[in-house]
Amino acid sequence: MDKKTVEEMEARFEELLQQPPYPVDEMVELIKNVPTGRGEEMSAKLLGKFVEASDFDGAFKLVYACFDLLGSRLQGIGVRDALKKTTRDREILSFIDGVGFDTRVLKEAVGRLGRLLSFHKGALVLSAAWGLGEVKSIDYFYRRVMVDFRVRKGHQLTYDAACETLVLAPENHILVTQKADPDRIAMMLKDAPAEFVKEMLRSFGDMPITRLEELCSQHGFVKQANWKKFWEGARGDLRKDKCVEIPTRRADPIHLKAAAEDYGDMWFKALAQQRDPKSILSSVRELQGVGRTKALDDETRAIVAERLAFALKAARGVDDALYARIAFCMDDLKLDSEIVAKARTYLWEKGLKDEERYLAAARTLPARETGNLVAFLTAADREGTKKQLFAVLPQMCFPLLSETLAYFRKDADCGEAVAALLRQPSAPATLVTLILGRHDSHEEFYKEQRAFAAREAVPGEEKVAKGWECLPDFITLLTHAIALGEGKQGGETLRMQNVIRRLFADAKWLEGIFKQLKPADQALFFERFQASIAWDPSTHHLIVVRMTHIVPELAARQVKKEEVKKIERITSLRSYAERQAAYEKLVKVEIPENTKRIEFAKSYGDLSENAEYQYAKDEQRALMQKESVLQKDLNEVKAVDFADVVAPTVVCPGSMVTITTAAGSELVYTILGEWDNDLDRGVISNKTKLALNMLGKSVGETFELPDAEGNVSVATIKAVSALTDEVRAWIKETPAAV
Repeated sequence: MDKKTVEEMEARFEELLQQPPYPVDEMVELIKNVPTGRGEEMSAKLLGKFVEASDFDGAFKLVYACFDLLGSRLQGIGVRDALKKTTRDREILSFIDGVGFDTRVLKEAVGRLGRLLSFHKGALVLSAAWGLGEVKSIDYFYRRVMVDFRVRKGHQLTYDAACETLVLAPENHILVTQKADPDRIAMMLKDAPAEFVKEMLRSFGDMPITRLEELCSQHGFVKQANWKKFWEGARGDLRKDKCVEIPTRRADPIHLKAAAEDYGDMWFKALAQQRDPKSILSSVRELQGVGRTKALDDETRAIVAERLAFALKAARGVDDALYARIAFCMDDLKLDSEIVAKARTYLWEKGLKDEERYLAAARTLPARETGNLVAFLTAADREGTKKQLFAVLPQMCFPLLSETLAYFRKDADCGEAVAALLRQPSAPATLVTLILGRHDSHEEFYKEQRAFAAREAVPGEEKVAKGWECLPDFITLLTHAIALGEGKQGGETLRMQNVIRRLFADAKWLEGIFKQLKPADQALFFERFQASIAWDPSTHHLIVVRMTHIVPELAARQVKKEEVKKIERITSLRSYAERQAAYEKLVKVEIPENTKRIEFAKSYGDLSENAEYQYAKDEQRALMQKESVLQKDLNEVKAVDFADVVAPTVVCPGSMVTITTAAGSELVYTILGEWDNDLDRGVISNKTKLALNMLGKSVGETFELPDAEGNVSVATIKAVSALTDEVRAWIKETPAAV
């Protein structure tokens, strides 16, 4: 910009400066177009004029537009002081003081001030946690914004919290529509679910299906119980809508386009500029989805081939699953067979942790593309590659194993490989779960694989029949399943274990299993499961009982477990009274005093930076936990005086025991209840290790005597007697106030 133009702009600025009210927009435009140094002077000069005129609105508009120029001239404190001179409104003054001009960069402080100014009474705001709310009031003294949300009325936020969590709600936001016109939302949910989903995407942005379900439930649009029906109604129309992209994976977001794509020259030009491998693949798959790849000319086909080759190279060594999906796409479109062949070789190679790359890729591939992986790997040499696949069946993830067995179901070698795995002492969890989880009985699976058995064989396929005929008996598979349900597992094995446990708990599935077993195998299966101790006890018992209902003859084999007698919790009258006094002091003195400290700490202001308040709240949590424990103990423990223990013959609570140690010395202990302990009187709790070792013993029996260092020696019970009068009097004494 030449000197003459700058001088003309400065002259125009000075002219406007003499004619209040000042046209802020035009003057800001002039300030921003002159050289920086001169712009700083002009913005500071205009701010001074607004201060003289006590014009807060004009001053804020200038500061908001020229914070960078004013910041280098005045710094945050100077801007704050200038703004405070333009108004006497206490609310605005509290905003200015509360946004941190002295602690934050000027841009952030000005932005926060603008947000607070928009939170006037009656304004509709959005919170990620609470949804739509209406500002009810501003407390400028305590610097609080009070908001009424649908599920939380009168919610108070500090200025800092309001600036960080609230935004002014757009007029076209679906939550605003829900408040203003609930009938329209109800109509959309009932008659136009796809349009409702699009409104959600316009309001909240692209999101996965799981997040969409969560938001619909959170804001009261669709109950979780009704979600499946609602989504099924919306999905069909959404798939037909050219403005909506529904991902193949639930974890990926649904994308809403601004307008339907015509896939013309501009689209291919944009594709040629894309550099993200995922975006490139998504665009080409989108093109395939609308059937446009069949009519590509040489130019557009070259663009697609070049971009996919670029994406394949970018994904190499970074994301094996994405690499495989790009290779599938190139293979589908018959693009550059040499690159496709190299991609196939690459997936067969070992990668990290000395594992074949296709195995790693299968774990994160969408389930619907796992079958493509098997077909792609074996396309060049089915016979030569199948043995490599069969060798790693135990290492395959569940989807890959399922697709591999389906792909080779007519292959005798596959049958032999599966049979060999099932005959091992510990069969792969994925294989056991696949056979049991996909079929009501082994017969369905075996029939599927033995479709070419001798009685149904097609001439020339006898070898296939033999391969699958060697599968072990079903009882072997069930034994593997019982073992899988036991113990702690991790990763995919844990998921398989959970599937097996759900199957065993399914009455219909279990009944189908027993129908396939011979009586001898039924008994073997029942006894093997009954002997398993690592299942959840209640679930295990339920399944055992259910088995006896399915086959009543098994009831005779059921092992009856003796009921374990519940040991009553007792303590002396004295100890119970002490614990009760401690509880009363807690609820009548300590908790009320803590409540007063919390209320007093609140008066200091900003709770997020209020140390006294935080300490008091931490103390409150500890006191509440202590109250809960004391109350539970007082409800469960019974106070006794041990008057019924008159002439004990064995060691029990309420008895005195004389013992002889290995060194020949004698010691006397009084065993009372679980809260009793007075070493000077020789009183010990019946829950101590020493007491537990003696309980039930009679005179002459030995027991292990632990010492303070944890060493153990053998001692002998010399005498067992009732409590002395002195001890009984001590039990009945009322303890001093706690």
